[in-house]
Amino acid sequence: MRKTGLLASVADEREARLVLELGVDIIDLKNPAAGALGALALHEVRGIVHALSGRQPLSATVGDLPMEPAMLAAAVRSMGETGVDYVKIGFFPGGDWQACLSALAPLARQYRLIAVLFADQQPEYAWVDAIAAAGFSGAMLDTMDKQRGSLRQVLPDALLAEFVAQTRRHGLLSGLAGSLRREDILHLLPLQPDYLGFRGALCRGCERTALLDAEAVAEIRGSIPYRQTSSNVGCAVDIGAPHEHDNS
Repeated sequence: MRKTGLLASVADEREARLVLELGVDIIDLKNPAAGALGALALHEVRGIVHALSGRQPLSATVGDLPMEPAMLAAAVRSMGETGVDYVKIGFFPGGDWQACLSALAPLARQYRLIAVLFADQQPEYAWVDAIAAAGFSGAMLDTMDKQRGSLRQVLPDALLAEFVAQTRRHGLLSGLAGSLRREDILHLLPLQPDYLGFRGALCRGCERTALLDAEAVAEIRGSIPYRQTSSNVGCAVDIGAPHEHDNS
């Protein structure tokens, strides 16, 4: 049976160190106050990459950007050059998704790209085929409007299972996130995604823009079985050999 990892979203280096100590599998860098996939400043990301010295995989979002190919490509390159292990790109409503994928395909040969689809926007899973064809490393479901409830309130478990199965058919990493709570874990683990992503449930008062709460992080960590190996980058999600980063 596949092991599901725990992804924890953090807003700064202090939070990154906290979740590292508590044994999360992927540390996700974002600015929750700036939107569903709000981005941290590049210098902040570089600082966290340097501080954690490759002890756990790091992902980072490029922000809530419009689906404009040149803008997305520039943002992805800049974030990829920070040294994070994964760059997450939100596929927001509007724009030309296929043109964006075409613009990002060359970068997918340099950096591990994760496409984020928003469950509350009813995305067509056929896009997973195009995401895989563009060379992305993974795809995940999240929610855009955090006021509409959790991922499982937006989509039934059967459709979540279908998404995970489709990513697996393409050899992509799969992630499920979106205002998840501890009680969702029992229902989502049988779907065997590669990771479950949390922010709000890890914070004081379950407020995603509040500070992380160590007890809440430990509680969620204790609800997801540890992977057998999680001490080295790549072990948590079997990310394989890294792409060559072009830092020129």
